[in-house]
Amino acid sequence: MRERTPMDSPVRIFAVTGDAVARFRLDDPKPEFALEGYQVRCIAIDPRDPERVYVGTMDNGLWFTTDGGASWREGGPSIDERRVLSVAVSRSDERAGVSVVYAGSEPSSLYRSDDGGLSWQPLPALRELPSASSWSFPPRPWTHHVRTIALHPTDPEWLAVGIELGGVMRSRDGGKTWIDHNPQAHSDAHQLLTHPLAPERLYEAAGQGIARSDDRGDTWTRLDEKLDRHYAWAQAVDPADPDLWYVAVSRSPSAAHGAGDGQARLLRSRGNGWEAVDRWGDSAELRRMPYALVTLPDQPGRLLVGLRGGTLLVSDNAGETWSRLAVRLPDVIELAAAPA
Repeated sequence: MRERTPMDSPVRIFAVTGDAVARFRLDDPKPEFALEGYQVRCIAIDPRDPERVYVGTMDNGLWFTTDGGASWREGGPSIDERRVLSVAVSRSDERAGVSVVYAGSEPSSLYRSDDGGLSWQPLPALRELPSASSWSFPPRPWTHHVRTIALHPTDPEWLAVGIELGGVMRSRDGGKTWIDHNPQAHSDAHQLLTHPLAPERLYEAAGQGIARSDDRGDTWTRLDEKLDRHYAWAQAVDPADPDLWYVAVSRSPSAAHGAGDGQARLLRSRGNGWEAVDRWGDSAELRRMPYALVTLPDQPGRLLVGLRGGTLLVSDNAGETWSRLAVRLPDVIELAAAPA
């Protein structure tokens, strides 16, 4: 595998390193760091305005930028919890020209902003679900959090959240009321995704495996029966093909989140089962867990993978071959991409 030289692709990448946010272009991979020391954990880019980006932190609240990361400001003070571990921006709902944003916290609460993060409204009905008393995050069993948020690409009233650990909860009215976890889905949802070309579909990567719904979560199909490892962490779907789906899996949480061999595979599906496509090498550095995946906007077949430990790999042909980016990061725990 060769090291990737700067490319002529006009794409800006944001990498969450755990301690900061790194920003760089694929055609000039020299990272600039912001929010250093803020324990950044999640990121979302506004699909209507790629200059507007939101991040959540472990203990420092929510921050956002309106100039592509050149400067950052803290979001409105109406999020009660300081741990903001998920954020999502709607492509189907806007108010006064600004996309609606949702943020999820620890302990599990959900908030909504209609003014670009300046103020937030709580959606307390989520905590009133019958299953809420049983929610518990295994490493910190006294608490739990909203790990992931998925928004419908065309219906502004529909959304789903994954509680770690508790299940997949859905709302049909913008969070006013909720449908409790459907046991056909996995309960340890790490990442939920939707796709504009398959608007009724919901993709789940979870601690127990992989699942998909084709009817907004009313029914689910589990797609991990024949796999030799079931701890699914990150996923991505090709922008032009909702059947071209990638999921990173490991044998265990300790391997996935540890500092050594991730015992991991990067799997690819074209709608007919799974195959491993992590043919980028077997050195200790390259066997770390594929911790973050992102497809590149308007570039079918291109996938960027961030390994635990900071290595970045890119494929231009849906995982058939790989190149390494000449970017040095301390770690990678989440990625986001936008037109530069």
